[in-house]
Amino acid sequence: MGPVRSKQGTGPPGVIAVSVPPSAEPTLWELHRAVSQLREDLRGDLAQLAARLDQVVTQDVYRADQRAVDQRINQVEAGLAGLRSEHDQSLERAELQRREDQTQAAATRRLVISSFVAPLLLMALQLWIVSRGTPP
Repeated sequence: MGPVRSKQGTGPPGVIAVSVPPSAEPTLWELHRAVSQLREDLRGDLAQLAARLDQVVTQDVYRADQRAVDQRINQVEAGLAGLRSEHDQSLERAELQRREDQTQAAATRRLVISSFVAPLLLMALQLWIVSRGTPP
């Protein structure tokens, strides 16, 4: 494949521009300039590739990193599961405590009512008996 020819001697980036009359073959100097330009372009491309390769890791390193990430995710999930079970247990304990408190409150109400009502009933019964009087 020969060099690309342009009428003005310049072209888009990456395209070698050689100013040669359409009927004439390129001179050695023009060929030298074209090869030099190719060499410079290749050096730039290789430098970009080398810069990108500095950021690349091997598959072994990538897999090891992924295993470490998986382990951390599993640890977090296990911790969350433990927290969830503790939360559920505390909710169950709170519900049980609430029920016990309600039962205790009901028992206390019954005790208060019976301790005040029973003497009042006995007193009312005694007053009734006294008001009826004793038989002559």
